[in-house]
Amino acid sequence: MEEPLLNLQETQALSHGNHGDPCAVLGMNTVSDGQKGVVVRAFLPHAEQVSIKYEDGCKQMKRISEQGLFEYLFTDRREPFGYTFKVQPYHGEEYELHDPYAFGPLISDYDLQLWGEGNHRKAYEWMGSHTREVNGVAGTHFVVPAPSAQRVSVVGTFNNWDGRVHPMRKLHDQGLWELFIPHVTTGDLYKYEVKPQTEEPVLTKADPYAFYAEQPPGNASIVCDLSGYSWEDREWMESRTKIQDYDYPLSIYEVHLGSWKRKPEEGHRYLSYRELGDELIPYVNEMGYTHIELMPVAEHPYDPSWGYQGTGFYAPTSRFGSPKEFMEFVDRCHQHDIGVIMDWVPAHFAKDAHGLRRFDGTALYEHEDPRQGEHQDWGTNIFNYGRIEVRNFLLSNAMYWFEEYHIDGMRVDAVASMLYLDYSRKEGQWIPNQYGGRENIEAIEFLRDFNSIVHDAFPGVITAAEESTAWPGVTDSVDNMGLGFDYKWNMGWMNDTLEYIQKDPVYRKYHQNELTFPLLYSFAENFILPLSHDEVVHQKKSMVNKMPGDYWQKFANLRLLYTYMFGHPGKKLLFMGNEFAQWDEWDQEQSLDWHLLDFDNHRKMRTLVQDLNQIYCEQPALHQVDESTEGFEWIDMQDADKSIISFIRKGRDIKSHLIFILNFTPAVHHQYKVGVLETGRYNILLNSDWDRYGGSDVDLGTVTAKKEKWHHRPAHISITIPPLAGLILKPK
Repeated sequence: MEEPLLNLQETQALSHGNHGDPCAVLGMNTVSDGQKGVVVRAFLPHAEQVSIKYEDGCKQMKRISEQGLFEYLFTDRREPFGYTFKVQPYHGEEYELHDPYAFGPLISDYDLQLWGEGNHRKAYEWMGSHTREVNGVAGTHFVVPAPSAQRVSVVGTFNNWDGRVHPMRKLHDQGLWELFIPHVTTGDLYKYEVKPQTEEPVLTKADPYAFYAEQPPGNASIVCDLSGYSWEDREWMESRTKIQDYDYPLSIYEVHLGSWKRKPEEGHRYLSYRELGDELIPYVNEMGYTHIELMPVAEHPYDPSWGYQGTGFYAPTSRFGSPKEFMEFVDRCHQHDIGVIMDWVPAHFAKDAHGLRRFDGTALYEHEDPRQGEHQDWGTNIFNYGRIEVRNFLLSNAMYWFEEYHIDGMRVDAVASMLYLDYSRKEGQWIPNQYGGRENIEAIEFLRDFNSIVHDAFPGVITAAEESTAWPGVTDSVDNMGLGFDYKWNMGWMNDTLEYIQKDPVYRKYHQNELTFPLLYSFAENFILPLSHDEVVHQKKSMVNKMPGDYWQKFANLRLLYTYMFGHPGKKLLFMGNEFAQWDEWDQEQSLDWHLLDFDNHRKMRTLVQDLNQIYCEQPALHQVDESTEGFEWIDMQDADKSIISFIRKGRDIKSHLIFILNFTPAVHHQYKVGVLETGRYNILLNSDWDRYGGSDVDLGTVTAKKEKWHHRPAHISITIPPLAGLILKPK
């Protein structure tokens, strides 16, 4: 072989990583121009010498570029055959290597068809990186969408991060790039080097579909095999549909894993997933919560984003351990009868250079126009739900968490920002839809598809919308033109109730409607009542510090608020630290102030929440017909002068009803009459003024109903009502 078969232009393009179709010339190819035969080429910049080893012998290849392009022509062969490379590096011992370009495309036609239609629901099964064996050779198959890229290469620890070594094959019709690289295995770090069509610099991107990611500043993707974990939660999974039915209790403990508890004696480090399993799970069981909700666990580069500005949608954050350790955490939760809900963020993504932003040099995942593609408030990019790449990516992502991690529910963040094109925008800063309206039609269709698909595939899972507007039918069925969520966060209840409870009791009688108004719409949707992380940050004060009055009154008001919350229709959610009256605002950089439990008021507040959870779970009246007017009945909402309200909560069996009486002033009221449904003794299930909870322990005496009409009911009780207190009564 006297002269290279490649012309100088192609040789230089390969050597400098600029070739438009490297898979057409690398590896083994038949030739017919001039000299007939089979030619083998390899680009190995670290190699001093390369030989081809095959069944009949071993031939030394010719270096045809200084950068490391090697070539050999077999003039005596016409058909492809098996071979490996024997590589002698400049430094080190000789080794044998399989050629990535000896392997053809590995994606099935069916997967390509679904992808092209935008209907793939499990793209994660073949997108990204997957260890596999091909023709007896172990390696990793890489696939990534980048339709507008000129070149995409896999770079990593296995090729010295050199984008010239492993350029990928482009499947033009679908805009996908793929390559099987022998010898790459679990634990190897990698990224994609993407060369745009324009003169823009080469981009280095993390894998959008990576199952595991390196922590900043490296932010590399990590080859990870999710198979092999042995789940032990069969009993939970088989009963989940029943456990998570509307008629069952749902009391959620919202947790930020990085700051629930840390190890101060070890440099203030995070707890691992396994350590969280050891400490968080028993705590949640002890407190009586039915579920935990995890603030986004998907990988994110910036801690103060709390996980809501993601870059690794398929990777549980490695801050706390490996993907299989996260599986183990969820598994252990299920074995202890705790459901796991995760925050999911399909509304937007981080602008970090290694992430999804302008992935192939164009707006692949976002909108090109910033009036559609940028969240001004959060400094993030908005997904373009009209693109098949985005639909495949996000719908597959939802399926992935339910399938691979046995997640029991998703709270979808920032739904309002998805529904409205003019969300948090002034006139001229947004683009109307095709009908001239402000509704994001593609996002609405996406949310309906999301709910339809996951509920069809995983009956019994929960989806909840964090939606702060009056959009109709959030929890109505998709068939009925609703969005199809199971629950909506009741932001109106949260805002009105906190607005009221923060007022000095002297003025509350003028604002009684703020307390009672939420009952006008409490059954318009299936609601969750949230006192979440958003209410205890950014100088909003902690829950106990929001309360008016002196030290005693602050705690009394908070006990009253929690009692009211558990009596009000709607499922329950409390953010971590709220249960023991964390004094300071939440800080994601440090552990909760667990030392406060050394003090009576904080310890007793936690006891109150514990007891409220127990009563809520044990009493059908508090959860059985929660989403219907049949489960709630006002007794008296008009005693504004005394700031007292009373109501009945009912289950399917009217005999199991409960009476709530709530006093929102620090005055004690003796012989206060409340109309009830039947005569006889009433047990006091809970009095938030008991000394057990840190209250003044006013003696209520025996509560017996007389057959005398009051509040339009056949009987009444005459009772002492403690200051700033909530009472829960039950007919004996």
